[in-house]
Amino acid sequence: MSVNTASRVDFDVIASLVNPGARVLDVGCGDGELLELLQNTKNVDGRGVELSQKGVNESVARGLSVIQGDADSDLKYYPDAGFDYVILSQTLQATRNPKNVLTELLRIGEKAIVSFPNFGHWRMRASLLVNGRMPVTEELPYSWYDTPNIHFCTINDFVDMTREIGAQVENAVALNAFGQRIGFNMPWGFWNLFGQQAVFLLRR
Repeated sequence: MSVNTASRVDFDVIASLVNPGARVLDVGCGDGELLELLQNTKNVDGRGVELSQKGVNESVARGLSVIQGDADSDLKYYPDAGFDYVILSQTLQATRNPKNVLTELLRIGEKAIVSFPNFGHWRMRASLLVNGRMPVTEELPYSWYDTPNIHFCTINDFVDMTREIGAQVENAVALNAFGQRIGFNMPWGFWNLFGQQAVFLLRR
C-alpha cells in the first residue's frame, strides 16, 4: 500500500459503492482494513491479495482470506467474471503497468472500483512551481527516491485511460483536502484541479 490507512477517507466512499452480499476481491489490500469494513458493513464474500508479507499477516490476523500476490503479475490467474467487484484502492500508482492492471480488474470483476491520489491537485502544482521539487504531502508522504509510487497520474489521465481500454465510468467521486465530496456535476477539469483523491466505479 502507498498511503497510511489512518487517513483513508476513500474507504467509506468505496463501501458506499458495493452492494451487500457481493463477491469482492481487494487487490493490494494492505492490512485488510477495507476488506474488514466491507465484511462488517456489507456482509461481502471477500478475498484479498497483498504484496507484502506483513500486510498478509495482519490481514489473516483479522480473520480475513488474504494471500500474497503481485497485481502486475498474478491477476492473470483469476477467472473471468469471478467477482462482482474488484477493488484497487490507492495502489494503481504503485503498479508497473497500470493500464494492464486496470484491464485485468475489469476482466476478473463485473465492476472495478479504483481510488488514487490526484497528482493534478492545485497544491501539487503550486509546490512544484514554487519549490521546484517533487511534492511531499499527507497523501503522498514519500520522498522521490524512496516512494513506492512509480506512475503518478491525474484525474484527467485516469479518465483518458478508461476510454483507451473501453471502460465505462458508472460512478465517480472526487474528495477535497478535508475528505469532502466535490459536486458530481463538476467537469473533470474542475475535479482535476481541486480533488486530492478520486474514486471511480467502472464496468466493462
